[in-house]
Parts: sequence; C-alpha cells; structure tokens
Amino acid sequence: MALVSTKEMFAKALNEDYAIGAFNVNNMEIIQGIVDAASIENAPLILQVSAGARKYAKPAYLTKLVEAAIIDTGVDVALHLDHGEDFDICKKCVDDGFTSVMIDGSKHPFEENIALTKEVVEYAHAHGVVVEAELGKLAGVEDNVKVDARSATFTDPDEAAEFVERTGVDSLAIAIGTSHGAYKFKGDPYLDFERLKKIHALIPDTPLVLHGASSVLKEFVDRCNEYGGKIPGAQGVPEEMIREAAKYGICKVNIDTDLRLAMTAEIRRVLVENPAEFDPRKYLGPGRDAITRMVQHKIKNVLNCSGRK
Repeated sequence: MALVSTKEMFAKALNEDYAIGAFNVNNMEIIQGIVDAASIENAPLILQVSAGARKYAKPAYLTKLVEAAIIDTGVDVALHLDHGEDFDICKKCVDDGFTSVMIDGSKHPFEENIALTKEVVEYAHAHGVVVEAELGKLAGVEDNVKVDARSATFTDPDEAAEFVERTGVDSLAIAIGTSHGAYKFKGDPYLDFERLKKIHALIPDTPLVLHGASSVLKEFVDRCNEYGGKIPGAQGVPEEMIREAAKYGICKVNIDTDLRLAMTAEIRRVLVENPAEFDPRKYLGPGRDAITRMVQHKIKNVLNCSGRK
C-alpha cells in the first residue's frame, strides 16, 4: 500500500484495453468515498487535485488525507495534479510528493507548449514523477479552465506524434469532442473516434487521456432537480463511448462532475427530507456513500478495471 506511479498502471491498461478512473478530490468525504470503492472493486486508482481544490483544501491537508486513505484501505493510489498551468505549480506538487503532474500548455502556441512541457518533464523525471500534457483545447468550465466552444480545437494526430517525441511526455490528454462541466453537447453526443484511432496508430505506446468524461448520470441530475436547484439541459458523455475509447489507447478517464452531482444530490435529499438536521455527519455521510456507489459503477461498468489492481 503506497503512493504509486501511473507507469505500470497505464502499461497494463494499454495492453488489455481498459481505462483507469482519475477522480477529482476536494475534501475528506470525497476521498473516502472514492478509495472505498476502489478497495471494494480491487481496482487501480488515480486521485487528482486541481489548482482550485489545492487552494480550497490546502496542500498539506490533501496529501495527508490521501496518505490516510491508503493506510486505512491498503489501496495503492497515484496522486496527480490536474491542469497545472505553469512550471511553478508542477514543481510544488512534485516537491510535495505527488507521483504524477499535468502541465496544461494547451492555451499556448504549439512551440511554446512544447517548451513549457519539456521544462516540466525534465524536472519531474529527475524526481521520479511522470508527466501528462495536453494538446488541443476542450470547451467548458472546470475551476480555472475556461474555454468557449468557438475556441475549442481538436487534437491534430501528426502534431500529437511530434509533441510526444519532442517533449518526452509520459501521457497525452487529447481533444476529440468531450468538454468540461455538465453541459457537454448542444446536439447529439459526438466523439471523433477516427481522429482517436489515427492518434493511437501514430503513438501506440503513449497512454492517452480523456478529460471532461463525466456521463452526467440522469439519476443524480433528476435527484438534484427533485430536491431544488434545477440543472437544466445537462448532458454528459454516453458511457458506451467511454468504453469504446478504451479500445484505442485511452488509459485515463477524468471524472469530476459526476462526483459533484452524486454528492450534492444526496445531501439535498437528506436536508429536504430532514429540514431540521444540522449535524454535518448526517448529510456528508450519505453524500460519501453516494460517491462510493457511483465510483463502483464507473469502475465495473464503464472503465472495466474492476479486479485489475
């Protein structure tokens, strides 16, 4: 039981055509709910921390909570920085004991993205830490990542191959149609599988990452709506599309919105049904349990990584 690298996780996933869930964490209950699910399912696990979550919970609290979860359950965990925007935050996370960091230079021109990514790769690799980068821009909003639909661009396969070769990056987040947040598609859901196949064919040994991959499960949206605070028009990535993507090099699937919806839906239910309740344990506990159930569903039915620890 330890903090581990994603290297062996991804090598096995690439070889066996399944994906690993990378779940965003913000507090103790979310961490507990996710790790309990991975323990029950005997599944590989990535916990990831955004810059916003790091600021909210404070770095020392998050890393110690993850360490406590490992001790409590015996689950091996890769601790990953999600959407690091510059060298400084990546360096801080490497120095804080993260086993993986993402440098997101997708907002920069191609050459600048390469230069920034190389700088992070050199520092991280010298400290035994793996690096994820991003090429292409996903639309949507997640913490400090805000890209409107007109600015979103799909990943160019030839550029992806050049980018990996020149940077030495360990995994690559690509844009093939997903987006951040709960409102992913205006029309019918669409992922560019032909583009994914071309990218995977050009860099078959590079683990690919799918950001913005929450399915925005109707169960939780309906429950949120039932107990107040309407979430109109929410539409996520169909789960069958995630399963299909794992056949073509997608080894890491980022899930955040589904966690928020699961926890919020259950907390709303408890407080509406028990309006006099003021003990946080009485609503955060059920919220934690809802996350465990949702993550188990993802592990077994979407990612196909149950029993692959």
